[in-house]
Amino acid sequence: MMIFIRCVEDGSFSAAARSLAMTPSAISKQIRRLEDRLGARLFNRTTRQINVTEVGRNFYERCSRIMADIEAAEESVSSLQDRVHGMLRVCATVAFARGEVLPRIQEFLGRYPEIRLELELTDRAVDLVDEGVDCAIMLQEQVDDPSLVARKLAVNRRIIVAAPSYLERQGEPKTPEDLLNHNCLVMYNVSRFNDWEFKLSGGDSRVIQVNGNLRSNTAGALYDACLGGVGLARLPTWLVAPAIRDGRLVQVLPEYAHEGSAYYVLFPQGRFLSRKVRAFVDFLVEKFTPVPPWERDDRELVRRTHTA
Repeated sequence: MMIFIRCVEDGSFSAAARSLAMTPSAISKQIRRLEDRLGARLFNRTTRQINVTEVGRNFYERCSRIMADIEAAEESVSSLQDRVHGMLRVCATVAFARGEVLPRIQEFLGRYPEIRLELELTDRAVDLVDEGVDCAIMLQEQVDDPSLVARKLAVNRRIIVAAPSYLERQGEPKTPEDLLNHNCLVMYNVSRFNDWEFKLSGGDSRVIQVNGNLRSNTAGALYDACLGGVGLARLPTWLVAPAIRDGRLVQVLPEYAHEGSAYYVLFPQGRFLSRKVRAFVDFLVEKFTPVPPWERDDRELVRRTHTA
């Protein structure tokens, strides 16, 4: 069952063989034996790839739950011995993971050398239970599952920025309404990101539905385009602060920083939380709360977005 799961998740017998330190022929032999015992074909094979059959997909979902239960049983025993070990499967948003999580992963793995980390960087919606993911680091807007436990890590404070070259060509917006005449770079996978809300004096708010000639599914791509002078973008302070400091980007409308979003670490509810997940969650909370590291380093930018 473990070999079968690995083949499905890795996408080929050869990739599964590398993961399990086996030969491709040994993997193929084990899968044939499994199919013979079940009396069903689990994969459709070609010379270049394997595709899971409908029967194989149903079998995979059941096998994944069984293997998760086995891992949990092992974790419950090892917890009595103060061991933190095993495969930890994590999903995280692309730009935040690359900018803030990955630089700290070595410290985590150094603390827990028996952990093996499988990290998927994605901005899609992830079903933690069905996909066998232990925990996820996601934005508030990406979370729509009340069954998950959510620990808040940090406010995702976003500000509007542009390259000096863009402002020289198009001028600087002075009011939120001016953005309707500007090229605003937007996300297409989280539509709520494109309804730019502005808190006004007196507690009221105004939503501007911005648009432009470039959309992307990641904040990192919008950041690169913004640096290139393509247009304006509303991006998180942790991403743009270095470019603002060295003059490659300029903050506009600084009095309208948006603080209605946050990063969370999420994991499925359950009576037993494995030590590896608890260790990772505790590590993230330690690193990002109560004040995230980018705000410790850029206090002047934070002060300006609060008081401008």
